[in-house]
Amino acid sequence: MKRLSQQLLTLTLFASFAFAQVQVTKTSVYQTAEQMLLANEINESGEPFAEALGYNLDDLDPMLANQPDSISYTLGIDNYEYSRYQLGTIISRSGMGLHMMWAPIIRKMAAMESDDFDGQFTMAPNGFKEDDELMKTIMHFSMLSNHTPPGNPWPQFAEFVSGDPHLPQAIDPDHFVWEDFSTLRWDRAKMDKTLNPAAMGQAMMKQYLWAQDMLSAFHDSEDNGIDPDGTVSPDYPDNPHFDPNNDVYFGGDALDGFVGQVLTAEAINKVAFLMNALAFDGSTLGAVDPMTYDPSQGLKYFPHKIAISEGPVAPMLPPRLNGMTVTDAGSDLFDQFSIFWGVLNFKNMMDPNNNSDAAHLAYKEVFDGDPFPPAMSISGMPGPFDLMKGTSKVIFQNLMYMHYNRRMHSFVDRVDVESGRVVQGNHISTINAAYTIVGLQKFIEEFAGSNLANVARKAVFTQANFILHKLSNGKGMYFNGYTFKKGTDRSEMTVEAQAGAVRALYATYQVLGKRIYLKAANQAYAALIGNYYVPAAHGFRTTMGETEATYTPFNFAVLAGALREANLVGNQPAAPAIYVRFFTKVGNAMQLSEGAATGETGGDSDGDGIPFIPEQADQLPPVFASEATYDLSSYEKTNNRRVAQNGRAFRLKGNYPNPFNPSTQIRFDVNKAGDYSLKIYDVLGQEIALLLNKHLEKGNYQVKFNASRLSGGVYFYQLRGNGFTQVRKLFLLK
Repeated sequence: MKRLSQQLLTLTLFASFAFAQVQVTKTSVYQTAEQMLLANEINESGEPFAEALGYNLDDLDPMLANQPDSISYTLGIDNYEYSRYQLGTIISRSGMGLHMMWAPIIRKMAAMESDDFDGQFTMAPNGFKEDDELMKTIMHFSMLSNHTPPGNPWPQFAEFVSGDPHLPQAIDPDHFVWEDFSTLRWDRAKMDKTLNPAAMGQAMMKQYLWAQDMLSAFHDSEDNGIDPDGTVSPDYPDNPHFDPNNDVYFGGDALDGFVGQVLTAEAINKVAFLMNALAFDGSTLGAVDPMTYDPSQGLKYFPHKIAISEGPVAPMLPPRLNGMTVTDAGSDLFDQFSIFWGVLNFKNMMDPNNNSDAAHLAYKEVFDGDPFPPAMSISGMPGPFDLMKGTSKVIFQNLMYMHYNRRMHSFVDRVDVESGRVVQGNHISTINAAYTIVGLQKFIEEFAGSNLANVARKAVFTQANFILHKLSNGKGMYFNGYTFKKGTDRSEMTVEAQAGAVRALYATYQVLGKRIYLKAANQAYAALIGNYYVPAAHGFRTTMGETEATYTPFNFAVLAGALREANLVGNQPAAPAIYVRFFTKVGNAMQLSEGAATGETGGDSDGDGIPFIPEQADQLPPVFASEATYDLSSYEKTNNRRVAQNGRAFRLKGNYPNPFNPSTQIRFDVNKAGDYSLKIYDVLGQEIALLLNKHLEKGNYQVKFNASRLSGGVYFYQLRGNGFTQVRKLFLLK
């Protein structure tokens, strides 16, 4: 592949200062939905982003940091590894959720086994068949992938909302990686044992991102990859069952095949549990039938919080769910998007009619009856594809019926249900509006040609226009939210609101193809970089007007998504390097430990400051800190001192117009004759143009800058003379 090459220059303009560092301030609470959103966005800003930029991932070696360059390494290695650690921690090691032994499909299959099944796979009878059924399933996945299962994992099908990630026991340094996960378990007494759709949905989306990659190819017994072509198969000819003699196994390699099957099984059980046990009618939890569901004839939705009670059943077995109580019956927009996102993508993976690429040819072998059931169109019985498709429709129906305000042409954040009647809230946050558009974009792709897709397209149109007309300040900036009948939120604008608007407007452009949305997205991106990014610090302000940034997994995730889409959709060339600098500065500081491959052979062998997990002093797993701060005032104070000094020799008055397209006039007053230069730089510190380099007498000056050949975005102009320097920003809108 053609490799993208970027020269990153170190200039006085963007000099780094050693006296400000990112400080981790909170590690005691792991919020599942936030951390999994982060895992999803940095996953997409990892290997897929690197490949889209033209990098060949075969050139990367996790043991050689920043080779062949920092962009390829950060995207192709670090983003992938941090994202991988997150999911492995939450769904197989921490224990923060309901164990797969008690998952609905495992229990159903166990109930169908004969009486003498108890003990056949677990050495001795114990009064339960579910543990044998789970072991039977795992051993089957092992055979299909030619890979040995890990020791003492905690596979789960429903994640809790939060927990304390500090490990209550010492890690077994010799066996924790695959042989024995038990020392990586979190303290169950410190978990918030609440089920929440956002936590479950964001975890499911990450399960999809891994599973679709891992099961997109085959391999042989020597772990050589085999590309699917519609003829090669792990199965017998004209038979969906595995042929152990043809030397073809599921997954791009043995580990991928095993883990991909486990993740898919977890996700299927999660959605089955959601649809059969967590649908709420305002008084009772139960099931919803997607074939007959009509919210106007009887509402059933997924409430914000459901507390669970659990208890022991037998020695050596995981605790079992005893009961559930709805503790927050409201419907939350981000909750619904999160489930929506995951099920739509699994639907795509499982679609029997999708022959679009080699990956989908591989998936057909996965969902043909072994290891997972086929679609109803093939077998006559509903399968995982039909489950995902039906769940997608139910969530979309509820989004439009419950959350869409037809008078305001916008979704709302919160809905309550009183005696079966929908009571809409009166507020929409910019970030929720943004991610709802992202979800609808995927829905339109998956239901293309249907009336539902047409309804969704209209909702994207109206929500995007609401963002443009109600949430924008008219200068490319976006308020945090809007309250109906009152107006925009007047709190200081946050970076996640701005980045969310960027994400939403690029998605709208992709759906509707109207350049007005592309122009607005590029303008929002320019405002994001111009008003929040501090180049010298390699960091972003998180709130306008504040010099101390506060980073969370949530705002980091939204920034990752916005910067990626700015490059891929908006063709903003500096976005990858900005993201890599931010990730290296802030992401490495917030990543609490490393679980494996990023150069870690013990200690900090790849030199990024992140300890290998057995050597993490505070017993913290490989997840992000829940909060970190970064004092940006030192950078700004240094610049202000320079500006004050500059006033003795000259005064840089600014440029007009700003924003501009394609030209602007830069104005300045010279108070002391001398040699002066006026240069234009991009956000990476690269010199773009030399506008002036000559002796100037005392007087007033203006210099025209024509940027017709440049991409839209943020640029800087630097005036230097008589030993002084001053810098200001330009906003080029295209």
